[in-house]
Amino acid sequence: MVTANRTELSVTPHLLSCNYKQADSPHTWRSSHCRDKHKVSIFPGKFRALLDVKMMKRRSNVSGLMGNESSTTTSSSLRDEEVECEIRPGGMLVQKRSEKAHVLLPPNVRLRVSYGALRYEISVNSQATFGEVKKLLTAETGLQAGEQRVIYRGKERENGEYLDTCGVKERSKVILMEDPSSIERRYLEMRRNAKIQSAYRAISDVSMEIDKLADQVSAIEKSISKGVKVPEVQITTLIEMLMRQAIKLDSISAEGDASAQKSLLGKRVQKCVESLDALTIPNARIKPVVVTTDWETFNPPPTMAKWEIFD
Repeated sequence: MVTANRTELSVTPHLLSCNYKQADSPHTWRSSHCRDKHKVSIFPGKFRALLDVKMMKRRSNVSGLMGNESSTTTSSSLRDEEVECEIRPGGMLVQKRSEKAHVLLPPNVRLRVSYGALRYEISVNSQATFGEVKKLLTAETGLQAGEQRVIYRGKERENGEYLDTCGVKERSKVILMEDPSSIERRYLEMRRNAKIQSAYRAISDVSMEIDKLADQVSAIEKSISKGVKVPEVQITTLIEMLMRQAIKLDSISAEGDASAQKSLLGKRVQKCVESLDALTIPNARIKPVVVTTDWETFNPPPTMAKWEIFD
């Protein structure tokens, strides 16, 4: 069927290859033994498709607008220049890729990079951009691409500029500098990390002291539960030591996870103090153990004094 814009061809799914050529007028190709047909669109006035189906029992008959004489002339011209094509799984008719064809890639160039007292040499495509150069330098220097400033021929180069258009050649020298704003950000980040680490260490020290005091609280609870009276001074002293740790926690400046850990320790101290306050009442009810000692009196034997008289 011929339309105003394109020519539709009906072919079997057993299509293995086809040859097409430029033609002056559209044609429709039909197969006399087509069962499951697929439609392929070929634009008129540009290409004519010659379908070669191996599984067909006999050749396809050509029907179109041209006569037998023009068809014979066109068929002979189609044999001169043949281009192999294939059908993709989606049903699209495309030119078959040639395995022999290869694309010549642009050559690589070596760049000498100066970064302070350090020297580097990298190999990069001659048609690459300075942004790609920065990515390669990230692996060498550790600086991120956003922290780098690349200077070539006394001018800072943007990421989108190409090496060849800027005149970069073999062993050209490039100067790498760190962005001053990134230096300031790194310094602030280092100070922030140092502050966080200091807070973690202080909280860890307080946590160890609280663990020791909590063990003493547990020991007092066991003693009172067994009916053993604990001196009131011992309970009062333990409460004061817990309050000192609470004051240390309040003086620690913490953020994020350290702040959450600090809050948990504060609640733990409060719970220990409340437990000791609650133990003072049952501890007061316990009567102290009175130990009486029976003393036995021994009367010493009478002593006889012997006096000696001296004149």
